[in-house]
Amino acid sequence: MTARIAELSVMVVEDHSFQRNIALRLLAGLGVERVYEAAHGRAALDILLTLQEKPDVLLVDLDLPEMDGIELIGHVASRRLARAVVVLSALDPALLHTVQTMARASGLRVLGAVEKPLTAAKLQEVLALFHHEAEESGYLVPVEFDRQTLVEAIEAEEIEPWFQPQVSIASGHAVSVEALARWVRNDQVLLPAQFLHQIEREGLIDALTESMLRKSCRWRVRWAAAGLDLRLSVNVSMLNLARVDTADRYQQIVQQAGVRTRDVVLEVTEGSVMGEAASALNVLARLRLKGFGLAIDDFGTGYSSLSQLSQIPFTELKIDQGFVTGAVRQPRKRAVVETSLALARKLDLGTVAEGVETLEDWQMLAELGCDYAQGYLISPAVSGTALVEQVRQWRSPQMPS
Repeated sequence: MTARIAELSVMVVEDHSFQRNIALRLLAGLGVERVYEAAHGRAALDILLTLQEKPDVLLVDLDLPEMDGIELIGHVASRRLARAVVVLSALDPALLHTVQTMARASGLRVLGAVEKPLTAAKLQEVLALFHHEAEESGYLVPVEFDRQTLVEAIEAEEIEPWFQPQVSIASGHAVSVEALARWVRNDQVLLPAQFLHQIEREGLIDALTESMLRKSCRWRVRWAAAGLDLRLSVNVSMLNLARVDTADRYQQIVQQAGVRTRDVVLEVTEGSVMGEAASALNVLARLRLKGFGLAIDDFGTGYSSLSQLSQIPFTELKIDQGFVTGAVRQPRKRAVVETSLALARKLDLGTVAEGVETLEDWQMLAELGCDYAQGYLISPAVSGTALVEQVRQWRSPQMPS
């Protein structure tokens, strides 16, 4: 872990010279060599604008002269001058959530808030989240590809599904898996954030989604033969719902693979449903009619959640990991999780919490009555070949109870 932290580049923005020097010494102790410093927001912005290689992490106090930390974070987020931020002060939880929302909207992550005085243990813990969260949620720098490369990758099935288990909180049994796109290219595994937006831009999302659905169903048949019966969750884009024959095509793909439609859940990201049109609602209704489950993904991150739930025949609600992570200690996040679960119960929807990383997260969700958990506590996304063993390991005596 320390070795990966040492690879990071970090900027410290702190007006108190003693506190700033402490931070610099602690970073040196963790092996971080690429370090920048500034005494106030405007100086930090001037430095960032001149750097060819932007820092991975910005350590910033909010109460700064010249330009406060929130304004600086706004500039950094909108101009993509760093990849993540750590706040160096005790924050009101509501204010931290606002900062997080602002930053995430521009693709910048808030790894957390570190209360002063800063210590090596606090710093190591929060910096370790940089790689851990990036791998789980896909916050990585996109790689540019031309259209032909993307077409060939889809046709050659280089982009394939990896699977993250979803387990019943009541029983601890793995009941489902979410298929997540992974592009295995030149011995590297690329995550969706590095290529998916380009696939959508080039009009290739239908081809990719159908490939993911087809390959996922094949894996389900293999697992069933090995005695592992799992439902499949596959992500669909709003762009997939533009064609009126989508429901028929998906039904054909699933049935040809020997899988029942009732064993497949299609996850629709809440933000993507915002532009609902009559044609999309038509397709969603027909998918439900054919037996597919429908999940509203990343619930609470869009702008018309209740509208979506009232108009679309969803069967499942997935709570975004941004609310689950840290909810044990942050009352406002916990309130969002609790309210979402209560709403789902009233609408008779199944519930899945994403980003479950600790036993505390698990226990909180059990207390609040969540149905299923998904996250690093259980398993990262793994290849179809590795899934059976991964599920067996989860069912070891160390399983939460």
